[in-house]
Amino acid sequence: MIKIFDTTLRDGEQAPGYSMNLSEKIEMAAQLENLGVDVIEAGFAIASKGDFTSVAEVAKLIKNSEVASLSRALKKDIDASAEALKGAAFPRIHTFIATSDIHMQYKLKKNEDQVIEITSEMVRYAKKFCQSVEFSAEDATRSRPEFLYKVLEAAITAGATVLNIPDTVGYTSPAEIYDLIVGVRENVRGIDKVDISIHCHNDLGLGVANTLSALKAGATQIECTINGIGERAGNAALEEIIMNIKTRPDIYPYETKINTKEIYPTSKLLTNITGVKVQPNKAIVGDNAFAHESGIHQHGMLSNKATYEIMTPKSIGLADKRMVLGKHSGRHAFVDRLDELGFQLPDAEIDTLFEGFKSLADKKKNITDLDIQMLAMRRNTKIPQTYKLDRFVINSGNTITTTSSMKLIYTNPATNKTEFLEAVIPSYDGPIDASYKAIDCLVGSAFSLEDFLISAVTGGTDAFGEVYVKIKNNKGNIYNGYGISVDIVEASILAYISAINNMVYEENR
Repeated sequence: MIKIFDTTLRDGEQAPGYSMNLSEKIEMAAQLENLGVDVIEAGFAIASKGDFTSVAEVAKLIKNSEVASLSRALKKDIDASAEALKGAAFPRIHTFIATSDIHMQYKLKKNEDQVIEITSEMVRYAKKFCQSVEFSAEDATRSRPEFLYKVLEAAITAGATVLNIPDTVGYTSPAEIYDLIVGVRENVRGIDKVDISIHCHNDLGLGVANTLSALKAGATQIECTINGIGERAGNAALEEIIMNIKTRPDIYPYETKINTKEIYPTSKLLTNITGVKVQPNKAIVGDNAFAHESGIHQHGMLSNKATYEIMTPKSIGLADKRMVLGKHSGRHAFVDRLDELGFQLPDAEIDTLFEGFKSLADKKKNITDLDIQMLAMRRNTKIPQTYKLDRFVINSGNTITTTSSMKLIYTNPATNKTEFLEAVIPSYDGPIDASYKAIDCLVGSAFSLEDFLISAVTGGTDAFGEVYVKIKNNKGNIYNGYGISVDIVEASILAYISAINNMVYEENR
């Protein structure tokens, strides 16, 4: 059984544009557990107060996966990780030190004996706090193998249970990584007692290829991220690795605990949270991954889908786009369809979604499985709806000043009492600007709009539109928001309110 170590919340989140606040990390972690990953690397506890808190909160939430915190080979780092992981059902401390000549000379300014001594001391120290200790030899693929073997052996002797071989700068090739893993297995005493992990970056576009090559050489843990996000060109993509294993068992005869039907929902959740979409031709989860435009391809697909489709959309949790339900459909049929699409929800959530479905059915003639999937995925049960849209009216035209009449329902976080807030605001810059100014007026604070992205989810003029925003408050903190509706102005309003609710939730924790 191959273990899957997901570092979306640590290595992935470090990449520019992918930062997440606490509530978003918690939501992402819960979905990673649904996906079935063995280890969730929740953050770098010593890095900041925010990172420490996110590791601690994820550790409390997750019950079936190990939760890891990264630490440099320093006592203060390990102490921070140990403290943050106190609430974890299955804690793991992940410590690292560089082993390549260039890193030892210019970054660490230490010699081989010092690096070996630090490795032994810090792994032994980490072992005092939890049974599961992972050691990473940073820049392992540019390290001299003979020295790497000594460091890894010292880590095993000190109590490491996992040895990670990172291709930190994405420099190696599939043949080289294969030989390196074989060399580790043949030359490191005690290697049969621990897991061999592989962590490949994608600087030369070989992250997934190198990971699969290491797997064939004997690696037993794969480190990866959703959508391949990460610093520089990113990490090996979880969805690509897993679907290689699932699609080609003749070459990769391995098993994992991953529920492949959660791959697309997990990918989509990440894009919803960060607003960073994958390119259309991205393998497995890109918009074009299962699209066939060529006449030759379409003819083959009509005859037998296997002519051009080596995996099915359903296998990764992506719904077909056929119409399945309408405005006359009942709750039972709706629940059955949700279940088929992989959403098994409590009755209270289903009631809310069914109301949303009925509302959508009144606006949209043809409702597809993908529409229902998007409706279900847009819910955010983690964030209290301090501000909720009641109604809005837009007066707009090319010869008049646009006005937005906005009515919100406000629930006081302290007293739980609700009240209605109303405002009418004009703007020369269109309905979205007027609506955002109206919301600012009702909330009593002006926000800086840092990012605004809009796209269609399904086809046709009545398609779902999704909007992603980033706002900055007067403290300089940035919050993400997401909204979806067949009305693009409404989707924009919902996204803005979502970001404000994120802010209120964070400030009141």
